[in-house]
Amino acid sequence: MSTDTTPDPYAEPLVFGQRMQILRQRRGLTREQLGGLVARSGSWVKAVESGRLKTPALPVILRIAEVLRVRDLSDLTGNQSMRADLFTGPGHPRFAAVSEALNAFPIAGDREAPPTAHLKARLARAWSARHSAPNHREVVGALLPDLIRDAQASVRQAETLADRKAAQARLAEVYALAQFFCAYQPDAPLLWRVAERGMTAAQDSEDPHALGLAAWLTTHAHRDSGAYDAADAITVETLRYLEPLLPDAGADVRAVAGALTVEAGLTAAKRGETGTAWRYWDEARTLAESLPAAYFHPVTSFSRAVIGAHAVTVAVELRAGRESARQAARAEAEAIPSRPRRARHRIEQARGYHLDAQPDVALATLAQAHETAPETVQYNGYARRIVLEEAESKSPARRRRASELAQRLGLLRA
Repeated sequence: MSTDTTPDPYAEPLVFGQRMQILRQRRGLTREQLGGLVARSGSWVKAVESGRLKTPALPVILRIAEVLRVRDLSDLTGNQSMRADLFTGPGHPRFAAVSEALNAFPIAGDREAPPTAHLKARLARAWSARHSAPNHREVVGALLPDLIRDAQASVRQAETLADRKAAQARLAEVYALAQFFCAYQPDAPLLWRVAERGMTAAQDSEDPHALGLAAWLTTHAHRDSGAYDAADAITVETLRYLEPLLPDAGADVRAVAGALTVEAGLTAAKRGETGTAWRYWDEARTLAESLPAAYFHPVTSFSRAVIGAHAVTVAVELRAGRESARQAARAEAEAIPSRPRRARHRIEQARGYHLDAQPDVALATLAQAHETAPETVQYNGYARRIVLEEAESKSPARRRRASELAQRLGLLRA
């Protein structure tokens, strides 16, 4: 059989190279693209896939798993003793209650909707808690079930078309909060249902801010699943809709347009399209500079304060080690007012330092992220991957630091 032919998974047990080939082709990547994203050549990828090279070392396996968005490491290695769910967290204690509220989705009911002002205040409190509490998932998870039920009731009981559209916009925002909570939880289909319901509510609202926000979150879901074309289609279409509105739009709509522009750049970076990725980042920076200096979007976090953080992520997704480290050193984390966004920026900085072969700095940066917002690090797949990789380091001191961090993240539970 030609080495360019997809192996038959039923003919015999698949070895590492065959599994890598199947997963690469499912992601729509060429050998050259995969090689470039893991700092190898296309011929190296071919040699591994054909079996001419043996299975690479664990650090390289983890990089391949990250690029191919492998959820369970055993799917790539074929070794059931290497089971590790890299991009899904262990499941938050509040997840069951949130999941129950989302899955119920009642068509009718006798629950009385709260006054609009009361619902708005609770939603604002939930976003404030998400940005300020170190254990933000715990706080948001406690608030979400009743928020979901009350926002749904508000839509059902709206008396006029205008009231119904406004209620749909609030419901879309509640779904946005729920999508943040459900990210990295052990129920990917639920995350997709939340994204789709948020988009439907936003479309029914006919509100530009709600539509942009729902598109931003749906783009996240598509890109994280490897569906880059779908992610691009949503960002391009939504930006085309928003752009004519921007000259007269308020800060929130311009911020959502900026966040969508960043997403377009990150998708290009995932593909390895350097010029396109940085062009979109430049456009997003222009939008950020049009916002008030102290402005911070409560959902996307888009602002002047985070545009440098986005530059780090662009460089990291392009797998540009030196540029990643340079951007990481430039971007100021303390200027970001949101705890989880600041912690996520620290994680991106750690990815940049790790790409630049500075593992000790990467681990120290992850420790800073953990101090800022422990739950953000605990449920982040990239942080988990770096810690797992360095726990296998040849350096005893580094291995000890990584193991201590792994224990704090709950990766060493029985």
